[in-house]
Parts: sequence; C-alpha cells; structure tokens
Amino acid sequence: MNLRSKPSTPIFKSNGQRDDEGESKIEPYVGLEFDTAESAQEFYNTYANQTGFKIRIGQLYRSRVDGSVISRRYVCSKEGFQTSSRTGCPAFIRVQKADSGKWVLANIKKEHNHDLDVSGGGSDGGGVSGEDRPPVTQKKTQTQTPKPTGNASTRTGIRSGDDDGSSGVIDLKRLKREKPESESESQPRGDPFKGLEFNSANEAYKFYHIYAASLGFKVRIGQLFRSKNDGSITSRRFVCAKEGHQHPSRVGCGAFMRIQREDSGRWVVDRLSKEHNHELDTPSPETATNRKNSKSFKEDLTAGLENLDLLETNGGLSLVSRDRGSGIGSRWYNVLLEYFQSRQAEDTGFFYALEVDNGHLMSVFWADGRSRFSCTQFGDAIVFDTSYRRGSYSVPFASFSGINHHRQPVLLGCALISDESEESFTWVLQAWVRAMSGRRPVSIIADQDKAIQNAIAYVFPATHHRFSTWQIVAKEQENLGALRSIDEFKFEYEACIAQTQTATEFDSAWNLLTTKYNLKDNAWLKEMYVTRKSWVPLYIKSTFFAGIPVNGSTKPYFDPFLTPQVALNEFIIRYEKAIEHHREEERKEDFNSFNSQTVLHTKDPLEEQCRRLYTITVFKVFQKELLESYTYVGIKINIEGAISRYLVQRCGNGDERNTVAFNGTNLNITCSCRMFEFEGILCRHALKVFQIMNIREIPSRYILHRWTKSAKYGILRDVDSGGGGQDFKALMVWSLREEAHSYIDAGAASIERYKLAFEILQEGRRNLCWQN
Repeated sequence: MNLRSKPSTPIFKSNGQRDDEGESKIEPYVGLEFDTAESAQEFYNTYANQTGFKIRIGQLYRSRVDGSVISRRYVCSKEGFQTSSRTGCPAFIRVQKADSGKWVLANIKKEHNHDLDVSGGGSDGGGVSGEDRPPVTQKKTQTQTPKPTGNASTRTGIRSGDDDGSSGVIDLKRLKREKPESESESQPRGDPFKGLEFNSANEAYKFYHIYAASLGFKVRIGQLFRSKNDGSITSRRFVCAKEGHQHPSRVGCGAFMRIQREDSGRWVVDRLSKEHNHELDTPSPETATNRKNSKSFKEDLTAGLENLDLLETNGGLSLVSRDRGSGIGSRWYNVLLEYFQSRQAEDTGFFYALEVDNGHLMSVFWADGRSRFSCTQFGDAIVFDTSYRRGSYSVPFASFSGINHHRQPVLLGCALISDESEESFTWVLQAWVRAMSGRRPVSIIADQDKAIQNAIAYVFPATHHRFSTWQIVAKEQENLGALRSIDEFKFEYEACIAQTQTATEFDSAWNLLTTKYNLKDNAWLKEMYVTRKSWVPLYIKSTFFAGIPVNGSTKPYFDPFLTPQVALNEFIIRYEKAIEHHREEERKEDFNSFNSQTVLHTKDPLEEQCRRLYTITVFKVFQKELLESYTYVGIKINIEGAISRYLVQRCGNGDERNTVAFNGTNLNITCSCRMFEFEGILCRHALKVFQIMNIREIPSRYILHRWTKSAKYGILRDVDSGGGGQDFKALMVWSLREEAHSYIDAGAASIERYKLAFEILQEGRRNLCWQN
C-alpha cells in the first residue's frame, strides 16, 4: 500500500539528504517520504537538534512472512523510565515501509513531558542517544575503573556501564557497524581451543557464532561473572541454543565456550566443551566456508540491535527488547516474597511459584485460595492480561481473570514476567496449571505475539486462543491506516470480518477485498488470514467465551488501581484494594440475587424458571432474548428423522435469518447464531422454536450452573460424579472456607449474633460427628 504526501516546502529531499536552504523549516508530518529508514532517522535527528531534544532508536517491527523490517520508531531520548534521567516522554515518529520501497512517516507525537534544551540546537548529526553515545544535553562523567581480579567474581545480569569490547558487554551495535572485510583480517579462524585469545568479548562472540554456524548449531549468550570488587565483567559463556530444559526444544546440551578476562585486557578461552547431545543441522557449503558473509548471520546481528539489551532469562542472558525488558528488580522480589509469606500464614490455600535459574529469580506466579476456588467455578474462559506491554509500566505485571456468575471479572492468578520470551510465558502458564490442580480452560483471550501463541499451544493444546482486541485494532491502524479512512473500504472490510456466516462466505469476501484493493501481497493480511480462527467472529462464536464481546475490549482487572508507574511501596496496597473492590462488588450481587427479584414481563413459565435459577444480571440477558423472541416468526423448512429445521427471522425484516435445528426426541436444540455455544444462554431464535413446540421448561443442560445463584456450590456436583480425591478435598476446603468467611462476618456483628452463631456451629459439628 503506497502512501504519498509531498511537502509544500521541501525540507528533506526524497533520498533523505539535507536541503540546507530549508533546514530551518524542518517539521515532521504524516505522509512524509524517505528513501531509507536511515534517512528518516537523520531527518528526525536534525529536527530534534533544532527543537532542543535528543533522540534514540526505538522499536522495530518485522514481517511475519519474510522477517524483513517493515516499521521503525525513533523516540525522544527521555522515553521510558530505565534510568533516572528519563521521564517517560511520549514524543516519537514511526516510519513504515510502503510497497514502493519508500519509508513513509505513519505516526507522530510532538508533545514532550519535559523542558526542551533550546540552547542545545545544532545539526552535528550526533544527537542519537543509545549505548554508543550519551545525549549531548545529558553529560556523563567517566570514572576510572580499576582492573578486575580474576578469582573474585559473582553472577549477575546487570549490564556494565563500559562500552568498549574489553568490558565484557557484548556490544551488538559494534558488531553491526564493523564490516565483514575488517572482520576477516582480525577474526581467528578454525575450531576453538583452550588458550585461544581475543581482543574483546565481541570478537569472541563473533568467532563462536561463525564456528557454530559452520557445524550446524545455534548459539545463545549464557552466564556472565562479575568482579566482587568493582562489578566489571570477568568471564562470559556462550552456549548451544539447546542448552537447558526450559522449553521443549531444548535438550540440555552441554556444548559451550567460556572466556576469561586477563589482566592485560585480552580475553582467553579457559573452558570449552564441544560435545552435543543432539543431531546438528547440515550447514550449506557457503555457510561452512564463510558464515559471516551469509545473509542469515548478518540478519542475526543487525536485526533490531539498536532496540535490544542483554537481560537475564532462562539459561543465562538473552536479547530482549529494551522497552520490553524485565523491569523486575531485586527490591520487587523482596517485597513480594515478604508479602507471600504473610499471606500464606493467613490463607492455607495461598500458592506461589518462583522461576529460579542458576540462583537468579526470574518470573513469579501467585494465587490466593479464593482465586484458586474461583477457578473451579469460572476457569472455563480466562483472560491473560499483559497490559503492561502497551506502555511504559514500571513492572511487567500480568494477571489471569475470568467472568463470574454476575458477569463480573474475577481474579484467577497474577504473575511478574521476566521477559517476553516463549520460555517465560510457558513457565507462567504451567505455574497457573499447577496452582489450579491441572485445570485447563476451554478458551483464553491473550495477545497475538508468536511467543504467547506458542506457549498457549504447548501448555493448553485443546484451548481456543482468541487474540486481544486492542492489539488487532492497533495493527489495523499500522497496516491499513490510510485505507481505513476510505468509507467504502471500511464498510467492505468490516462486513467481511463481522457479517460473514460461513467459512465459504468469509473466504469469498476476503479474496474479493484483497483483490479489489491490491492487498494480495500485504504481509500483515496474509498473517491474519492464516490465524483467522483466533480473531474472526465466525470462528470464535462456536467456542464458549462467557459472552466476552468479540469486538469489545475487556477492562483490565486492576484498572484503575495499578497505574503504569505505581511506586514499589504502593504496589501491594493498591493490589489488595483492587481485589477487595471486586470481591465486595461480587458480595453485593450475591446478596441482591438471593434477596430481590426482577419483575416478570410475561406469563411464560420459561421466564419464571430462569428467574428462580439465574443471577439477576444473567436473568436480564435471558429476559431480553425471551422478549425479543415474540417479534420473530419461525417457519419449518424440513424434517430429517427426529430433527426439524426452522427458519427464524424478525417480523418484517427478511435480512436477519437464522436456522434452528430441534430434536423432538431428546429436546436438543442448536441455532446458527451460536449464542448458546459462545455465551451459555439460549438465544431468541431457539426460544421461538420452544414456543412453537410448546416446551414449558428449559432442559437442564441449557441452564449452565456457572450462571446460577448457586454457582459457588457447583463443586458438589463434581464430587458426586467422582474424580481425584485429593483435588476434590482441596476444592471442598476452599468452598467451606469461603462460606465460613461470610458466616463469621455475620456472626461477629454483635454479641447476640455471636452467641447464636456459636450455638449453630456447635450443633452443626455435633451432627457431622454423629454422621461419622
């Protein structure tokens, strides 16, 4: 899709070169074109110098089809909160690669949340802030670092502040800048051996990477060791990608190369293992001859390196997006562990799990007894909320939630996620399964990212994964922004997505749309078509999602209690306030459902039946469907044995048609609208057929226990049906404890109530003893 916009007053030429005559008029705007992403960076840097701020290179986005970079962000150097000098400034530009090969300015935000350095203007082109150069307006004094001692070291994942290769930091930017020709002159060749020396850790990493590629395996950056004296890096490990067991693809391979920093500043291989416990890939002749000149190696080193940091993950250090990095510091762990221990003393059902790797705490998961019990009732459809990924949150806090019998959000567990790798998401989901006694949901709403998709497919293989609406909307804006402003396209696109009733209809509408608007080669649309079962309503509505709207975004459970930059000392307080708020709302609805009744609007016995069983909120949904059914007509269109098919449509409106199949033998009924399958409540079309067939009572299988007033006691039916005794004992304990909390609150209201409650309790205990 080509986006073209010509500047009225040329500031930069189309190839990104400066036009000195117009330099004073530089002003970015949506639609501005550049020949390359680098030209866009140079333009934004010049604009920043004139305006009085510095820039950094932000996120990049890759094509899901071929891995090529299709979008880049350049941000104010004060974006984020990773250092004390940053203020979370939102100013940025984003350029997107068009089909023509040009780079088009697609998004821009000019507002800063800090004072600009009006005296710091200039056009020296040196305003890019990052690992290789501090901003001019944020001077940093250099201190002399004493030489480390080789025998006093400790493991850590904190980056060194040094930026030369001898410091031990794997400077991937430097790898990107260095040319292959210069590498070939200084890079050691052949197999690694003990005693092999390198000028820098960068050089050692490149060497091992080339060696690995020539044999047919991949490399990960492993542990580092730091000096106890000054914190400088004294040793590094590079390991086979299949080292460890944190993911099914890893087999615990022991191959690695470790380098040690000498007093001279050079790096020496002091430990080495070449044995692999798995089959190696067969490298191509070109790769075996000269790996560093191959395309894949260049991509490994250059793809988004400006936006990556080394962060501790499973098995050592991994490359993690800078603004998506761990955010979990040791202070967070200390506070949480103290909280967990205090909660466990009060709540015997409290569960928490820590992911520990080589002595380092990684991800954390926890769930209290109430959340675990709630999962037995409402864990069929869950939301895995990772809202922290949308902005500059100070901690990567994620939550699991469900929908209770009042259609309110209910907490099912929380986590801190160390990084956005597939391994981390897999560990968190597995921890949730352990906490919930092996239970797996029917459906889950979570983000679209490949790491999350793979983790869900591995841990919940039979669960229907539905993509988060916010992410789809954001991607639509990025990839179809200009077209979405065209009314005709918007209408046809939304009709294709939301109104098609069958797979054949959808495919036909999709092909027509992509052909008409020349979108056949749109990489994002290709990806979305492949994953259509995770976001198109046609494919989603046949799975139970507790009625969570397909086109609506769910409000985060902890909103607005936990804000992006909540302070550490307030986190636990706000966390508990959010939980108490939601649980109090649930108690109010419980009380209302048992102590008040909704007015009936008909004399239909189905309405009276459902008012008696459903909670008020759910009954109102059913009541609306029942009332609507009186405005529909049903026509029998065919009979196949015991099954009769009806065409049900609104009176006077032939556009809305649904087909209902009714089995007169067992009273089974299904409707093409799939409302019962999606929401668990019978639709108006099915109710119309019940009226035609004079059905006076809804079969029990169409009254989901999770929507009833007594949903909290659904466990009793499960116990009667048999199952794992240990699991059911835990469920019974949680159920009784929950009921006991309400009993205690009521009994402690006054002395008189206390005496009565105590007598009832004693009488109940005597009855239980007699039964034994």
